[in-house]
Amino acid sequence: MTAAVLMRRLLALTALGVFVTVFVADALWERPGLGIAHFFYLGIALLALSAGPWTGALGGLAATGLYAIATVITPRVPSQEVLTSATAIRAVTFISIGTLVGWYAARHRRLVLELEVLAQRDMLTGLPNTRAFESAITRRLEAGKPFALLLGDIDALMQVNHEQGRAHANDLLREIADRLASSLAPEDEVARVGGDEFAVLTSTSTSDQAAHLAGRLERVVQEEGGAITFGWSSFPQDGENALSLYRAADERLYARKLVRGRRHGTVETLRAVR
Repeated sequence: MTAAVLMRRLLALTALGVFVTVFVADALWERPGLGIAHFFYLGIALLALSAGPWTGALGGLAATGLYAIATVITPRVPSQEVLTSATAIRAVTFISIGTLVGWYAARHRRLVLELEVLAQRDMLTGLPNTRAFESAITRRLEAGKPFALLLGDIDALMQVNHEQGRAHANDLLREIADRLASSLAPEDEVARVGGDEFAVLTSTSTSDQAAHLAGRLERVVQEEGGAITFGWSSFPQDGENALSLYRAADERLYARKLVRGRRHGTVETLRAVR
């Protein structure tokens, strides 16, 4: 159970407690001009915050009913006070407050969810970003099942950027991201973890299977007119934590870059970076 769900349940339980307390107090101690029923607003607001506008409106309606019942059973207030315009006005205000507070709470939750999604998404490609990918690999490690990490680096992206412009380079990044995402199994995960780097988590059990997938993804990108080089590592063969898996995949990536002579287009650049 998430903290948000727990908080909403706590608000709902507190609202229920407020309704009961105010009802009992109203029935026992209310007298003309005292206004104990106004405390129903607190319960209505708490209920609306917990579940949204419809529940807030129902809370307002319930508060009106409890107010009417308390007025009937208390000997200090004439029962005919229930059937008055004041009761109708109270019902309208109870329901309106519940609806308004619930609407605001629901809208706030939607905005928070949207911000959480944006905080974990790469703005250019729409893929999960580094933060989201780190959470994903942590979940896989905690599950303890075999998986593979693939790190991919686009070949000569800087050269494309200089020769054909940033707009073309961005289009290439988006195309590669789409192709990678559409070429993986539903349970696999892909993210953009750097300017020209992508990472993949896949449920393969051996290093050979990871290598085969790396080669297939490289061919998929090549079909789109791009070029990317992947390195890979397997859990638990190549490491039992994220750092060791990243290191093993990165070493394979740069070794393959060196062999291909593709680090930003030249072997010399690769040696300088290494």
